[in-house]
This record gives sequence, C-alpha cells and structure tokens, in this order.
Amino acid sequence: MNPFVFNTAGSIQFGAGKIAELGDMARARMGERVMLISDPGLVELGMVERAVEILEKAGMQVAVFADVQADPPESVIEAAVAASIAVDAQGVIGLGGGSSLDVAKLVAVLALGQETLAGMYGVSNTKGPRLPLILVPTTSGTGSEVTMVSIVTTGKSEKMGVVSPVILPDVALLDPELTYGLPPHITAATGIDAMVHAIEAYASVSPNNNPVSRSLACEALRLMGAALERAVHSGDDTDARADMLLGSMLAGQAFANSPVAAVHALAYPIGGHFKVPHGLSNALVLPHVLRFNAVTAPNAYAEIAPFAFPQMEGMGAQAAAVTFAQEMEDLSKRCGLQQGLREVGIGRDDLPMMARDAMNQTRLLVNNPREVDEAAALSIYEAAY
Repeated sequence: MNPFVFNTAGSIQFGAGKIAELGDMARARMGERVMLISDPGLVELGMVERAVEILEKAGMQVAVFADVQADPPESVIEAAVAASIAVDAQGVIGLGGGSSLDVAKLVAVLALGQETLAGMYGVSNTKGPRLPLILVPTTSGTGSEVTMVSIVTTGKSEKMGVVSPVILPDVALLDPELTYGLPPHITAATGIDAMVHAIEAYASVSPNNNPVSRSLACEALRLMGAALERAVHSGDDTDARADMLLGSMLAGQAFANSPVAAVHALAYPIGGHFKVPHGLSNALVLPHVLRFNAVTAPNAYAEIAPFAFPQMEGMGAQAAAVTFAQEMEDLSKRCGLQQGLREVGIGRDDLPMMARDAMNQTRLLVNNPREVDEAAALSIYEAAY
C-alpha cells in the first residue's frame, strides 16, 4: 500500500437540532468576540438571526458579515477580512453554502494579518496560524465543512483554489434541520455536486488516493443514491435530508484527500463565465466526462456504480462504466435539472473559449483517469451542448 495522508475537521458534530449547541461549542473554543459569515438569503430566512441569538445567549459578542455571494470574488473576502479586523474577532463562524464556508476559512487566516490572499493560492502555501473556526453547512452539496479547499473567483471569471490543512475547521456542525427549506432545484444541483465529489475521489489518479477516501466515497454514494430523489421531490422527508447531509460530508472528506478531476475542471469555466451555480455546472458535464474516461479507465466506475445503483451489481467493467454515466444523467433529469449547455445560456461559439480556460485547471486535470487536452475538453463540451 502506498503512503498517504488523510486530513479532516477536528470535530464533527452531527444531528437534528445541533444548531442549538452552537453557542456552547463557540464558547469552548473562541474568545467573546466572533465574526459570523453568511449570505443575504440566510438573513431573509431568519437563519442568521437565529444563530446570533444562540451565540449571544452563550455570552458571545457577535458581528455579522452577510454579503457573501456565489463564487465569491476577492473583493468579498477582502471586505469580510476588514470587517473581522475592525471588531477584533477572536473566532470565525461560517453559516451557509459552500461560498460562505469558503470565505470563512480564508477570513480565519487573513484576519490575523500574517498572510496575503495572493500568497495563499495553490497547494500548501497557507502556513497559518488562524483564528478558531466553526463551519455550519445549510446545503447538502459542497462538503466544504470538511475540506481543506477554498475557491475564489479572481479577475472577471477565473477561479483559483487555496488548498491547505490549515483551513480545516475546529468543528463541523451538521444539522439536517437547516436543510429542510432548500428548494427542489437547489437540492438537486447540490446533491449531484456531492455525488460528483464521491465519484471523482474514488476514480482519482492522485498519488494520495487512499483506502479511507475510497471507503467514504462508497458510503456517500450509497446514502445519496437512495436519498436524492426523495429529498428533491419530498423536501420534508427528514430521513432523506439527513442522509444527504451526511453523504455530502463523507464525499467532502473523500475528495479533500483524493482530489477531484476533469468534471470540476470543465465545470469552472461554466460557472465563471456564465454564473451557472457550481452544482449545476458539474451536473451538465458529468455524464460526458464519465463516458470520455470510461474508454480507457472503466474499472473504478464499475466498482463504485452499484453503491448508487444496486441494480448494476455484477455488470462487466466496460458496460458498467457506460451504464453508470447514463444512470447519472437520468438521475439528473428526474431531479429536474437542465440537461444541456444551451439551456443555461451558453452558445456553441463559446465552447472553444471554455475549452481553453479549462486547461488552466492543471491541479485538477492531473487527477483525471484519462488525459484531457484542449481538443478533448472541446469534444466533451460539444457532447454536453
């Protein structure tokens, strides 16, 4: 067995109603002054107010930065850092989807004033220290609460990643009740995103692909394969919501240590240029990347497919890999997601530009089971069009 490293959050707290314990968790790990980072949508839903009340009841002084937007640009991170410094925050709490959690991770480091955002981009360039950090996801998709990755939009559309175990939180607090109000389309897109994390982690050719990540990926697909449609079409199915949140976290642990590949690399230009949500961007290219990879590397997909789709047990490797791609496409369709790039406002003339931009995602493409050059990326986009 090859040597490997597995990193995850310091503590995972899971359970319906766990949000009520946020104040005690923060009090045990942080000083009195905390910065709560979230987004306008959760302000409107009252989730931010509820979190503030819980924290204040525990004796905390809470400042709120709720201006996070999807695919956060550098300006949002800089504004959140300035707000944290202004109140001399002694801890950071991220509440929301992946964007809010990613911003909170970076603020926890940058608020100490010892590093710059530009210097943190890339793998293992973040040295720390950081402020105490608690992450509370409200969607079942990104797994950001247990990953050492934070994604930032730089310039007009390109995305850069900060990858370091320093930004793993002290606590990941997962409360399925916080996901009960997710609309069907968001439930579907974030759910497919989480399944992509498990699939790519399992099939990754990263030297750090390891038995722990593979086991987590299998369990994640087992949970989400059975729960996603129920969560989408019956949003009050509490068991389905819990399984999706747990599956998303397990997939996050898997890909945080066995990194994702071409699906994400090709999804980034879709989100960067056309503001398509990340989960939907992944869903649009997933079956076409799977078919591309299956030509030369079907075995991993044949191994993992039955966890999501038990009826596939016993199929030959090549047939299973191709069928898996079709099953994921059909699942996306049944969940009501758009099925072609043209349906999200992308023109055929845009595809060559997207293929060029995808080549910038070298840290992801290197993990793909089959080499993807610009011509291959273009052919995948054309298949997805």
